[in-house]
Amino acid sequence: MEFLIASAIGVMTAAGIYLVLRLRTFPVILGISLLTYAVNVFLFTSGRVVAGAPPVLRDDVTTYTDPLPQALVLTAIVISFGMTAVVVMIGLGAFLGSDDDHVDDQPDTLENEPEGKV
Repeated sequence: MEFLIASAIGVMTAAGIYLVLRLRTFPVILGISLLTYAVNVFLFTSGRVVAGAPPVLRDDVTTYTDPLPQALVLTAIVISFGMTAVVVMIGLGAFLGSDDDHVDDQPDTLENEPEGKV
């Protein structure tokens, strides 16, 4: 079980880094989202992976799951959702302002521009 979760975290992190390094706005936003999902899964697994165990210690329960990582993950989900919305709005504003979605804000080529527009 731990190997499967660690592999999923590694794949999400690698895909997120790959997408963040792209030069378009939408893949960068998806990459940041994948990185936040990877961090959320990592935080969740830091509280021990126990299937079917309650998150609160009771008198008759011998094994339980740590509730603190679960609370941290819920908080991180809300924060990442809000930040994704902010980044999407900033990217949309940049796209509408410049008619392209390049992250580096450089024109493709200056050769294709008509005379006097540069």
